[in-house]
Amino acid sequence: MDAIVEAALKKWPHVPACHGWLALDARGDWYMRDDRVQAAGPFPRIKGSRIEHAKLIDFIERNYERDGDGAWFFQNGPQRVYVELEAAPWVWRLGTDYSLTTHSGLAATARQTWLDEHGRLFVDSERGLGLVHTQDMHEAARAVEAGAWQPQPLPFADMAGRFGHILSPQARQRNA
Repeated sequence: MDAIVEAALKKWPHVPACHGWLALDARGDWYMRDDRVQAAGPFPRIKGSRIEHAKLIDFIERNYERDGDGAWFFQNGPQRVYVELEAAPWVWRLGTDYSLTTHSGLAATARQTWLDEHGRLFVDSERGLGLVHTQDMHEAARAVEAGAWQPQPLPFADMAGRFGHILSPQARQRNA
């Protein structure tokens, strides 16, 4: 977490959390979702505005974390901005040696691989569950063919519970 964010947390410790305004899609892209977009429908059916400002993306990704209940958030100064997830908390990019890197550039090691009913490949690591980016499926297929990965079937609806993440903190808040 950035030092400036930690300082803001100390200065203003009781800022209410924000829900529904930030989302991560299945390709590792961030989306802003204002009131109008949220009223139009849930993520990912209605995505919102794709964030393209590189420094803002870097700031979000440096301060992207998980709370104790499994909801992912961006710590924006003193305010926790919960993230709506399309598929998983991470989107994996693969190296030619099958190495994993998160959408935010963090290295990880594959523990298990899973295929959902839509043919999407998920990888569990010490950082948590992530979806393999569509552009890296060729490398992923090579990993499976080489025997490095042995994906097991797992319905998408079971993944969040099994791996302890929350796809929609906003829905959780509404239902609380």
